[in-house]
Amino acid sequence: MPEKTKDIRLVIIDPQNDFCHPKGSLFVPGADQDAGRTAAMIMRIKDKLSDIHVTLDSHHMVDIAHPIFWADTDGNPPPPFTIIEVSDVRKGKWRTRNPAYMKRATDYVMTLEANGRYPLCIWPPHCLIGSEGAQVVAPVFEALKTWEESFAIVDFVTKGSNFLTEHYSAVQADVPDPDDEGTQLNTRFVKTLQEADEILFTGQALSHCVANTIRDIADNFGDSRIGKFILLEDTTSPVPGFEDVAIDFVSEITGRGMRVAKSSEIYN
Repeated sequence: MPEKTKDIRLVIIDPQNDFCHPKGSLFVPGADQDAGRTAAMIMRIKDKLSDIHVTLDSHHMVDIAHPIFWADTDGNPPPPFTIIEVSDVRKGKWRTRNPAYMKRATDYVMTLEANGRYPLCIWPPHCLIGSEGAQVVAPVFEALKTWEESFAIVDFVTKGSNFLTEHYSAVQADVPDPDDEGTQLNTRFVKTLQEADEILFTGQALSHCVANTIRDIADNFGDSRIGKFILLEDTTSPVPGFEDVAIDFVSEITGRGMRVAKSSEIYN
């Protein structure tokens, strides 16, 4: 009997202009080169890929992690990359611009602190729904189109449109909203990946969306299946200032069984 073809899935996390293009509003240094290497790998191994899953950050201008949502005592918004701690909110250093959201936002930052992943970071408005910044960066998009010419279909997974919670992970929001199914565990995405023999991970940024997506998939798979994960180390970069977070994540997840490889060498 012929040998069974290996089921290889590629997960590309947020390969969007705002992260991957030098003019993007939240450009991750090195992400443009990461995108080029990702595209080259897709073209090289396209016949080996059973599926490609692409996650897409999708935000409104009004978002709990954008400057417009908050104001200080003088009415000024927090500059991008401001960290808002629970103590800041309790002392009145930062308040919601719309008072109706104050209690919700206070509960939110308290829950983030209890979760222990990240405090609330204010980001430049990015990946706004319908904007050029939200589009897949050109080299990756062209490679995806080429792969689809084999009558395959890219699985696009959107996240982040609920303006009251952050959604670094493509699997679930940092603080799921019980009234919004889109923020809760994406069981379809997880179950689809469970069918794979190997899963390649790439995208932006290693310190945030890549780390949390992989971590959440791993937590739902169980450690016995993490050996099928392969992080393409030369196609993902951390947000500046969060390099240690990325290093700690890679150490953590490889300790649980994930492998690491270079995009230029995988399946040679």
